Amino acid sequence: MFKRFQKTGQGLVEYALILVLVAVVVIVILSLLGPAIGNVFSNIVTNI
Repeated sequence: MFKRFQKTGQGLVEYALILVLVAVVVIVILSLLGPAIGNVFSNIVTNI
């Protein structure tokens, strides 16, 4: 009975770690490319 819960808990921890890793990667990419993306949208708005 406890082994089933350990496997379930282990799987949840692995998914949580993957989600945290993806979130960190997305935050880093957005912080690096954020100003460039903002400039592109600003140029589009001013040209319209």
